[in-house]
Amino acid sequence: MNRYLPVARQHFLSALASTSVVVKSICATVILLYLLSWAANTTYLLGVTPGFLFPPNFWIWTLLTHAVVEQHVFGVVANIATVMVAGRLLEPLWGALELLIFFAVVNVAAGLLSGLSYLLTYAATFDLDYLFAVRVYGAPAFLGGVLVALKQTAGDTTVLRVPQVRLKAAPALALLAIAVLRLAGLLDTSASLAGCGYGALSGWVYLRFYQRHPRGRGDMSDHFAFASFFPEALQPAVGFAAGLVHAALVKMKVCRKMVKRYDVGAPSSITISLPGTDPQDAERRRQLALKALNERLKRVEDQSAWPSMEDEEDDEDEEVRTDTPLLSSRETLPPAPSTTQNPTGQQESSIISFEDAPTHS
Repeated sequence: MNRYLPVARQHFLSALASTSVVVKSICATVILLYLLSWAANTTYLLGVTPGFLFPPNFWIWTLLTHAVVEQHVFGVVANIATVMVAGRLLEPLWGALELLIFFAVVNVAAGLLSGLSYLLTYAATFDLDYLFAVRVYGAPAFLGGVLVALKQTAGDTTVLRVPQVRLKAAPALALLAIAVLRLAGLLDTSASLAGCGYGALSGWVYLRFYQRHPRGRGDMSDHFAFASFFPEALQPAVGFAAGLVHAALVKMKVCRKMVKRYDVGAPSSITISLPGTDPQDAERRRQLALKALNERLKRVEDQSAWPSMEDEEDDEDEEVRTDTPLLSSRETLPPAPSTTQNPTGQQESSIISFEDAPTHS
């Protein structure tokens, strides 16, 4: 074990050196507050306590600080690993500023919703432990948001081959793992489960409706719908319920209604945006097709590296042809067939390109 520690340390430092200032700052803050927890109760001062979050105490700063507070070594490792994965996989696509915005939105929303849930639980049970004994802190909230973002960008990536597990199932598997740990008694409270669940939900809402990108705002593709997070047997019922909620939010002007768009961009082509898909979904499918094509070409090159009997026969035919006399210069070859062209000298274009447009969630 000791001989692997220097190698792991070297890989960690090299990976951290290639990240941005945002990732380095978050990781340094996590380590600093963990060291500070040996001398002070950082989870009480900086973690979300439902009884102190709302008036009359109103500790609103905990919504920003609870994500970088850790009390155990394994929590520090999980927190730093989550942030570094986001820096390596999401930051090249979004940029450092957008990653910081996503980090803030997910953690603030998860802390607020978790505190509100425990407040409602207290109202139903009148148990003060739900107000003052619960601490929401650490990596679970941002972990849920990162897994949702990875489902959006690389959902078809295979994580495990036996059994086959794709990245799009990671949010549900993370929630299931935390629930099992809670039922086994390895977790004191259900705060980690609430934080991860609300982090995934808030991350999906932000990426689905509000994230800005060059093509507009949000991602309304089918593969990122709310029902896609559930098993296929439950997707029709969940999709119907999600549609009702979305319609209600549209009437409340919280979300925008998606409509058909027809854009005639040039005289030689027509661009039609249809509901049901999104340009980001088309780009993801194009990347998968290119990857499959590259694999097939690689297999063909590997097969062509070995000589075959046909190649030897072709070589013998070439040797025989070299012994025969050449044709006389008087004989001419027949003219090659000419391709028909447009009388105007220009090729007509009747291509119709389809852009994907969003649908209701």
